[in-house]
Amino acid sequence: MTVHFIGAGPGDPELLTLKALRLIRACKVCLYAGSLVPAEVVAEAPAGARVLDTAPMTLDDTHAEIVAAHAAGLDVARVHSGDPSLYGAIAEQIRRLRADGIPYDIVPGVPAYAAAAAALGQELTVPEVAQSIVLTRVSMKSTSMPEHETLENFARSRTTLAIHLGVRNLREIERVLVPHYGADCPVVVAYRVGWPDQMFLRGTLADIREKVRAAKITRTALILVGPVLGEVRDFRDSALYDPASPHVLRPKVRGAAV
Repeated sequence: MTVHFIGAGPGDPELLTLKALRLIRACKVCLYAGSLVPAEVVAEAPAGARVLDTAPMTLDDTHAEIVAAHAAGLDVARVHSGDPSLYGAIAEQIRRLRADGIPYDIVPGVPAYAAAAAALGQELTVPEVAQSIVLTRVSMKSTSMPEHETLENFARSRTTLAIHLGVRNLREIERVLVPHYGADCPVVVAYRVGWPDQMFLRGTLADIREKVRAAKITRTALILVGPVLGEVRDFRDSALYDPASPHVLRPKVRGAAV
């Protein structure tokens, strides 16, 4: 048997990969994060499958289910929201699987920041505006951050930030980021991306906190910060399709300006 860690994406069931859907339909045991994975996703499990919401379960509980499935020779679909490699809490699960000699693999999913950019209708890496994205979170009740992974350190880069688990800490985010980005820096708060009730709040570091408060958003939100989120129009075309920038698949166009 194999434990398949499956990324279900941020909410829209149609964002499942074909591989993810095939595995969910095939596995006789399905463990899923019920508060973050849509019911439509696990509804694809085969008839008679053991389908359990892991939200009220502990790590010991979920591992016990996997051990029982292993003994019975049953594949397990361990379904997580977004992409399992980002805040998926799979590392501790994998550690136990390895200790018990239980095989596993990982099926990537669409991360929330990518789904948010798609819904906003924009690219996050615009030439000469932003070419990097920092995926991070803030320390609150969750696991503490490593010593050098501070918002202050990331802010010095002035690149695009995708801040997870921070919507209740906007005051501190504003305090740290304004000296580096400016109070008028564009911000987008993406709430429940991919779900029917998704919401996007646009603002600046100076006013986004009040907008979030008015909308009563307290969880399940991603905060995007950076100049690329504004009305960026005056930027050069990338070299990817530039006739003056030949590459191995496109020789230089005769007469193109250099």
